[in-house]
Amino acid sequence: MNYAIIAAGEGSRLAQEGVQKPKPLVELCGEPMIGRLINIFTRCNAESISVIVNREMTEVKEYLDTLKLEIPFNIVVKSTPSSMHSFYELSRIMPQGKFCLTTVDTIFKEQDFARYIAAYEATGDECDGMMAVTPFIDDEKPLYVDVDDMMLVHGFHDSAYEGARYISGGVYALDGKAIKVLEQCMEQGISRMRNFQRALIENGLRLKAFSIDKIIDVDHAGDIAKAESFIRS
Repeated sequence: MNYAIIAAGEGSRLAQEGVQKPKPLVELCGEPMIGRLINIFTRCNAESISVIVNREMTEVKEYLDTLKLEIPFNIVVKSTPSSMHSFYELSRIMPQGKFCLTTVDTIFKEQDFARYIAAYEATGDECDGMMAVTPFIDDEKPLYVDVDDMMLVHGFHDSAYEGARYISGGVYALDGKAIKVLEQCMEQGISRMRNFQRALIENGLRLKAFSIDKIIDVDHAGDIAKAESFIRS
């Protein structure tokens, strides 16, 4: 499996709340968030890892340069206007084939993530992607994922609806078909990841969902202690 990390955000909310380190280097249980992800990916049979950081995050690039991995490790240094633009930049350097993409501040338990990756790899060619979803809602602007009883994804919604069970966990396992949709979205000026996900459905890609009990984001200073407690629990 090829893995990719979007770590190009400015982390402005954390900085405004007194957190001095760049978001990717904020430590959870003594480990930088970006380092934690890389270590998890390595233990989940990573064939390559690609990361994008913005130009202002010189400390993050310096940290990444100290890592010695036995697999291809691609780093893009570029400031982008959105996560989707960052994804596009990553798509230009990632190896072809199946991949898993996440943002640096998406926090999950390793055993849950390993089960998710194993489930996606076991699908073979029966689906074009598997989206991590969660019933745990602790997001300021959650994206609700409409699934049927077979966990096939039928749509993405900005607001809760009757029967809604899951929101997006911000982890996407996809294949090469998704990159073609991404390129179309960029040409059309679409710049939000949630609209990219909608475009996947509109273009006929068959997506499944995989439920993880809890996934949280580190957006505010108070989320750091919350994330550490979650990891330790």
